[in-house]
Amino acid sequence: MEVFRGMFRRPFAWRELSDQAWFATRVSLLPACAITVPFGAVLALQIGSLFDQLGARSFTGAVAVVGIVQQAAPIATVVIVAGAAGTAVAADLGSRKIREELDALEVLGLNVIDRLVVPRVLAMGIVAALLNAIATSVGIIGAYGFNVMVQGGSPGAYLASFGALAQLPDLYVGELKAFLFGILAGIVATYQGVRAKGGARGVGDGVNQSVVIAFVLLFLANALLTAVYYELVPPKGL
Repeated sequence: MEVFRGMFRRPFAWRELSDQAWFATRVSLLPACAITVPFGAVLALQIGSLFDQLGARSFTGAVAVVGIVQQAAPIATVVIVAGAAGTAVAADLGSRKIREELDALEVLGLNVIDRLVVPRVLAMGIVAALLNAIATSVGIIGAYGFNVMVQGGSPGAYLASFGALAQLPDLYVGELKAFLFGILAGIVATYQGVRAKGGARGVGDGVNQSVVIAFVLLFLANALLTAVYYELVPPKGL
């Protein structure tokens, strides 16, 4: 609640936000793209094999795209953001905490939440949403290439099936998931950093806990948002 209130307080630390966004992008862009390609390939492999048995190979593209847009890309993106940027944020704030730099800021009358926490949380959310768009494109291209070149699928049938099951709200919910997951991972990472205690070992414990807690909350939130989405936007029929 402190973080959400701090998002609307002025003055806002725009410089800190831009610095943290650039850092999160720099450490997460290539790994996010790299991890999405195997996700797309695995989806194409599993779905293609199953649909071959059912005699519905022409719908492989639609199901693969829906899986990548709704599930694989947002999860893969935020796993990387939480693992790369989140651990760095937790370690940075934890080191400042044990060196009493955060306490010094409070003595100077500066709000740590406004100056350090909010920019980092927002940066992780924004970067996760932007990287998700890139990872989605890379994943779809990877699934297409794997289906056509490895599994011998038809390029025309793959592309034509996009509109059979996929719909525009799928893209919206993928972006919303990535943003919310990024915010969630940012809150967990900054909390573990600001609350670090016990010296260097305490910082290391906080970093480890931030990864584990963020991943658990990520999958729980994904299940909840997916269930709500399907209640609000029914799947498209054939």
